[in-house]
Amino acid sequence: MGDVLAGIHATWEFDTDAVLIRFERGIRTPRLFQSLSERRVPYAALSSVALTPGKRGTVVLRAVPRPGADPLLEAAAGQLKEGCDPYRLVLPAERETLAEYYADELRAVLGPEASLPAERFMVTAPEAPMHFKAYDGRAGFDGALVSFRWFWTGASSAKWKAGDQTFPVADLGGIEWRSPEAFEGYLRLVPRGTVTEAEASGPGTEPVPGAGQPPAGRAQPDEDPASVVFGLGYGPVHESLPFAAAVLESVRRTQSVPVATAPVPVGGRRDPADIAERIRHLGDLHQAGLVTDAEYSAKKAELLAEL
Repeated sequence: MGDVLAGIHATWEFDTDAVLIRFERGIRTPRLFQSLSERRVPYAALSSVALTPGKRGTVVLRAVPRPGADPLLEAAAGQLKEGCDPYRLVLPAERETLAEYYADELRAVLGPEASLPAERFMVTAPEAPMHFKAYDGRAGFDGALVSFRWFWTGASSAKWKAGDQTFPVADLGGIEWRSPEAFEGYLRLVPRGTVTEAEASGPGTEPVPGAGQPPAGRAQPDEDPASVVFGLGYGPVHESLPFAAAVLESVRRTQSVPVATAPVPVGGRRDPADIAERIRHLGDLHQAGLVTDAEYSAKKAELLAEL
């Protein structure tokens, strides 16, 4: 597409095979967005696109990722608040027509696999090395090893007895992240061969029922040397969630899960009626002054070439 759509807190730049989301910096921008800085989302990683009314004279363009495509959302397991969803672009209501145009353009490049879960991560995870302070220790990740260093002011006697911990990614099977904005937040490292709470509940984006309570036989997070706990400003979302996503991506990669061929947007010629409708829509944008003469001519030629 080669176009740019600027919204509140973020700008979407549409490339030939992906949308590049660049988050703004500033006191009004959610700290998670500032931490992520930017994200490149292949069109093949998306399942659908929605445009809905927002709050206080805004509209919201949201790209919905395929389940399993983004390690950040997989780690979050449905616990992100709406305002921290990196796939929402909030725009002034007067830009609704333009947003509708881009929503249609995005829908047009979704392939037949859009309705299926992704077999691998398609959106890049935050990069190591990373670290953050939890309530009872300091967590670090260098890309191959996860380390927990306990604080004498917060760690339980069980953790002090076990000593500082180091976990090779190759020995892990997954992670469990419980938002610090909920009761009893924590990050737990799950040994290889152990089923996580999310896996036990099956696929989906809803929070895990009863999250915060370990399965039978597993210690509470504050007593488990494979966990760090959050609270009192420690382990905030913008630090602990990117950390969890980076670890999860490395775990999946180390497990050598078979990689499927990246889905390719639907090829071939499009329906002439669909092309005509897009040209009509483009003409409306041109008449409204939202598209320049040069942009109108270039985009029209591009659409006609698809016939």
